[in-house]
Amino acid sequence: MNAVVFKGVEKGVVVEKRPIPKAEPGSVVVKVRYAGLCGSDLHTYRGIEPAGENPDFIMGHELTGVIAEVGEGVKNFQVGDRVVCPFTISCGECFYCKLDLSSRCVKSQCFGTPGLPGAQAEYVRIPLADSTVFNAPDGIKDQNLILMADIFPLLLAPPTQYFAASNATARLPAGLPHAPTAAVIGCGPVGLCALVSLRHLLGPAARLFAVDSNGARLARAASVAGATPLNFREMPPGVAVADAIRAATPGGRGADAALELVGVEDALRTAFEAVRPFGVVSSVGVHNGPAGVGFTGAEGYDKNVQLVMGRCPVRSLFPRALEVLRANEGAVECLTENVVPLSGAVEAYERFERGEVQKFVFKADE
Repeated sequence: MNAVVFKGVEKGVVVEKRPIPKAEPGSVVVKVRYAGLCGSDLHTYRGIEPAGENPDFIMGHELTGVIAEVGEGVKNFQVGDRVVCPFTISCGECFYCKLDLSSRCVKSQCFGTPGLPGAQAEYVRIPLADSTVFNAPDGIKDQNLILMADIFPLLLAPPTQYFAASNATARLPAGLPHAPTAAVIGCGPVGLCALVSLRHLLGPAARLFAVDSNGARLARAASVAGATPLNFREMPPGVAVADAIRAATPGGRGADAALELVGVEDALRTAFEAVRPFGVVSSVGVHNGPAGVGFTGAEGYDKNVQLVMGRCPVRSLFPRALEVLRANEGAVECLTENVVPLSGAVEAYERFERGEVQKFVFKADE
């Protein structure tokens, strides 16, 4: 089968032939129809995410497809089922899974890493299938369903976006004397879905701010979610993004919530500075390396900030996030409009790395 394989930072990715995986007990093999190219894939591509001494593994963790083979012991699926799969596997039985915190399952592994071959291939094997995979719902386009594998739930649209947005909105006090305000730091695919999720959760009166340096992404955020765009590279002299957000919020206090979706210390610092005292900072950007959180314990104490961080438990949030996607599918279709075959993966990674497109989707069965 054809597969997109990471060969290290110097060589990047290549498309090469790999054996079709075989179903093992408890697993299924899926014939992939669509696989996403996610911003998290760039962490590996850039050498930020550890990939071992001699990387040689299949990339990708967002997929939809059809089950081609069922392993012994699988009860919930059969050959021919249309499915969508979260970006991590989960056992459904451990302490964390039983609390709906599946992203910290004791058996969790992420697709597209040295330990678990990814989805940017014609076929992928999915372990722990009964407690990981979902039947694909009717009424949503397959290429849009890949958003449910990771980024939408993260913010409460597809799970990752849903996670970020719901973390923030669930902690806002009832009875605010004004329409809620929220800032999204980073307007890539996850950020755009976060804005759509916030608009859905907070309503049309909410004031949203979109922060990025990419003009095209900011324009999309404004048109899709009605957000106020702020380009941090084009601020007036002496004016920081956080200053502009505070100045535009009631009483100059700052945003009620700030979502950090980049995974770098400066972005988290901006979120901290933009939010008001007793506000919420929700960070789902993938932070790597020794960098800190962008503020000191004393600063956090003096501001009474609520900080929520970490990986999205996609499986736990999937049903709720799916309803948000159903209601807003048209708003996020711009994320899945760049569809290319696996043979175009090298160029797709290069263009995505340069920020030329919002997102790529690979049509693996073409």
